[in-house]
Amino acid sequence: MVAGNKIADKLAEVIDRDMTLMHVCGTHEASIARHGIRSLLPSKLKIVMGPGCPVCITPQGEIDAAIELLENGCIIATYGDLLRVPGSSSSLGEAGGDVRVVQGVHKAVEIAQKEKKEVVFISCGFETTAPTVAAMLMTNPPDNFSILSCHRLIPPAMKWLLEQGEAALDGFLLPGHVLVVSGTEAYRGFPVPQAVAGFEADDILLGLLMLAEQVKSGECRVDNAYPRAVLPTGNQKAQEIMNLVFEPCDAAWRGFPVIQNSGLSLRDSYAQYDAWKKFGVTCRDTPKNSACACDRILRGIAQPDDCTLYGTACTPKHPIGPCMVSHEGACRIWHQYHM
Repeated sequence: MVAGNKIADKLAEVIDRDMTLMHVCGTHEASIARHGIRSLLPSKLKIVMGPGCPVCITPQGEIDAAIELLENGCIIATYGDLLRVPGSSSSLGEAGGDVRVVQGVHKAVEIAQKEKKEVVFISCGFETTAPTVAAMLMTNPPDNFSILSCHRLIPPAMKWLLEQGEAALDGFLLPGHVLVVSGTEAYRGFPVPQAVAGFEADDILLGLLMLAEQVKSGECRVDNAYPRAVLPTGNQKAQEIMNLVFEPCDAAWRGFPVIQNSGLSLRDSYAQYDAWKKFGVTCRDTPKNSACACDRILRGIAQPDDCTLYGTACTPKHPIGPCMVSHEGACRIWHQYHM
């Protein structure tokens, strides 16, 4: 962390006013907490969390739809974190039925190849996971396989956050793994400072320094503190595959309203693998039914210990909100590192 300490010293020189920067990546939050990065930052610099955990932003209505499929006799294949995410009345782990934890879409397809029942993979994640799912669908999986597309896109959520102005954001620290796929060009239209960062402590501190220098100079651009992995054009082959199979659609995020063109749905040419259409399920709007502050945490206007449930009624063993479930969730991370 010698380099990191030097960057932190430079940050202290640059920052001369209160500044609020948001990251939109659960892995960034985990790294910030693990390395104690906040303890190195000037008191005027505040780092807030945004909607960077795909498990956390999966709305209750999508969990309810998956439970409905489970109750109708489908085998549900899912990532382990989604098992405990609360729907409107229960989670997948509590619902009973045949739920199987898989490491990826390829494992879900393997289940379908061995089973006669319908197998539905809950396909969630940002631009990082969508290309691999798209590539698998292009291989003509079995007829009894389909996906419940719960994918989300980062830029529309950033646009919504800026339009609301709730957190008075001065800039965004962008997720390196997402921009490995999308590239930096898709982010150049935002009228705030932005910087792409990797996940080592030095990467994050360099990204924050780039943002602080932009804010101080009054400039707005996309700086790249992760050039070893992120190109301006991104991974064009991954983009091509993703765009061939998926198309943008309006989607709800937990803690947000429906955001225009922020989700991904399967194109008509892949409709036979679309569980939403195949089984006629829908993502219903469900009211918030607890004092959980995850919605405010995901919008950058609260931190975990602002929640009255945090660390008491809501713990990793007994999570009430999704931010305490996922290893990329802010509450789970803060609880783990005793912040």
